[in-house]
Amino acid sequence: MMRTITLEEHFASAGFLDGPGRELKEQASKFGGRATQLMEQLCDLGEKRIAEMDAAHIDMQILSLTSPGTEQMDAQDAMALARATNDTVAGAIRSYPARLGAFAALPTADPDAAATELERTVRDYGFRGAMINGHVQGRYLDDKFFWPIFERADALKVPIYLHPTKPPKPVIEAWYSGFSPIVTEMLAGPGWGWHIETAVHVIRLILGGVFDKYPELQLVVGHMGETLPSMLQRLDVMPMAMTRLQRPMSAYLRENLHYTFSGFNFTPTFLDLFLEVGVDRIMFSADYPYASMEQARSFLDQLPVSAADRERIAHGNAERLLGL
Repeated sequence: MMRTITLEEHFASAGFLDGPGRELKEQASKFGGRATQLMEQLCDLGEKRIAEMDAAHIDMQILSLTSPGTEQMDAQDAMALARATNDTVAGAIRSYPARLGAFAALPTADPDAAATELERTVRDYGFRGAMINGHVQGRYLDDKFFWPIFERADALKVPIYLHPTKPPKPVIEAWYSGFSPIVTEMLAGPGWGWHIETAVHVIRLILGGVFDKYPELQLVVGHMGETLPSMLQRLDVMPMAMTRLQRPMSAYLRENLHYTFSGFNFTPTFLDLFLEVGVDRIMFSADYPYASMEQARSFLDQLPVSAADRERIAHGNAERLLGL
């Protein structure tokens, strides 16, 4: 049977749920039902998770601390949480080394400490990179203040997964307010804003020169490219003479980014991504437990691609990028 590796698969630690993730815990307490089930799935790094993977024919998950991660915390608290969280997930990987891997949580507000923590987790635990949840209290990663993280990732030859987060509060107020609270929350979040926010962040990284400074650095984004592939040609209306970059905008999106499904199981969007960036840049994922592993696997199996391309998407590209 075809091997499968998923790359945007989440968990929550006790420390996270007492801190930046307390809203998740409160929702489970208040609403029960699916919210309680979600909490149980996030917190399980053992037999139940493995059994669900088996049922969906998922061979390996690359785990990451669920959103909003550590990015909205102050540096000292972020360091304590990141280190404890990484130690926790490393223990789970020791129990299931063939089934689980991880992206590190980082104290992004302190880039030097974040770089050190990234190296610790890669060297000591075999982590496969790091996940950063968007802006850091309104500051974006094109700010050279954060570049020690990119420098270390480049040196270690591991990718950074850029995961969505809520836009900064002024953006929410300007773009997404004026509706009921739940509509604003969803519009600013998974219904639209997360994806535009992440796309803009990627564009800022390109225009800020991150990939000219670190041309081998690889970034991963989810949700079939966070709207970027459909705008790839349009971005090239900013010519190199204007941007002062070493390559056209589209080149960075084809050469420095990888793209995962993360629950976006929609064939037309996949085909656009496939045509724009090529099969070698696309990787399977399920966005567990927020989305179904079974549905993701079914979507993978019915993609209108060759058997060889399906193998690349299912596991080959991830093995190459992550050194699995």
